[in-house]
Amino acid sequence: MLRFLSILMLFSGIFIGSLPAHAQTGATAQRVGESGQPLPRLISLAASKAFMRSGPGRQYPILWVYERVHLPLEVIDEHKAWRQVRDHEGTTGWMHVSLLSSRRTAMIIGTTRRLYADPSPASATRLIADAGVIGEVQACEGIWCRLEIDGTEGWIERRYLWGVYERETID
Repeated sequence: MLRFLSILMLFSGIFIGSLPAHAQTGATAQRVGESGQPLPRLISLAASKAFMRSGPGRQYPILWVYERVHLPLEVIDEHKAWRQVRDHEGTTGWMHVSLLSSRRTAMIIGTTRRLYADPSPASATRLIADAGVIGEVQACEGIWCRLEIDGTEGWIERRYLWGVYERETID
């Protein structure tokens, strides 16, 4: 019996070792929160004033007060009507769902950036935006995303944005 188990363990080790890394770690399935929505996911702040708390409830201390409507946030966990979120600086805490929106926004990061008429730096500049400017995400394909900022649309490389995932396609 011991010999049989040893052989079985040897073959399972060979089989598991031949699987791709993501299959070995079990990372093929995406997490789903209590709401039925995927985790993590990107959203934005709907309120002009929002409290980030240390836990999922009003009884928990306030960590931060956000006063920037449309700020992109990432939902990383859920508990009833509360969402654990992460901001562009990596700060995490809990916000009530009534303060949040599924509207997709992104923030310019780094330094001043150009937004182009087409997804090419050879096209005309439509807008120049400073770091920290927030726009509504209209589309993302490949390395480019189309943002609308104060009524003007333009294309920008996604590496200059916080609020879109690396390989995400948005129509």
